[in-house]
Amino acid sequence: MAKVNKNLLLQRAEGEFLSGEFSSALRDYGLLLKDYPTLDEAKVGVYLSDLGIESSEEAQALFDYYQAIKDEKENAVEIIDSLIRSLDDSKDVLKELLVDPLQEQIEYSDGIRYSDFLELVEQRGSFKKTFEDIMFSTKVIISNKDEFIDFVKKLTAEGFDEMALSYLDASSSLFGNDQEILTLYTLIAGQK
Repeated sequence: MAKVNKNLLLQRAEGEFLSGEFSSALRDYGLLLKDYPTLDEAKVGVYLSDLGIESSEEAQALFDYYQAIKDEKENAVEIIDSLIRSLDDSKDVLKELLVDPLQEQIEYSDGIRYSDFLELVEQRGSFKKTFEDIMFSTKVIISNKDEFIDFVKKLTAEGFDEMALSYLDASSSLFGNDQEILTLYTLIAGQK
């Protein structure tokens, strides 16, 4: 099979990258690497196109920097690779710094996670009794759609129809026209 025209494909990939078509650029840089595995521009293009899918501004800034240093520095590819790794490491550290305290705040505020609430229900043997005991003093913290659906279904099954409707109405903007959520209205109406 014939090799692709390196210069033509490189120009096309760079054009796609510069116009923000990162998936197309990634594909074309990948094709270049298949036939020219040591081509530095293709290696950097793959790194930066992948980054561009997540963060176009960072990818564009690194691309511009690479263009400025590639003819002056022999290790330009290693410099860019190192910068990308530093960005990834910084994002991971920030995520840990932000998510862990948020999770801790959720766990220790005036609330109880839904999974912990369900454990209490299991220990006590009654959803209704457990919910009645905590509903005025503790918030049940629901962190995803599946928990929300389960909670509303259990409220309805235990006769808390008005409260289930209140939860549904209050969360309608979160879920939009989600059919699973809208079906809950029918479930509540059927219990009345």
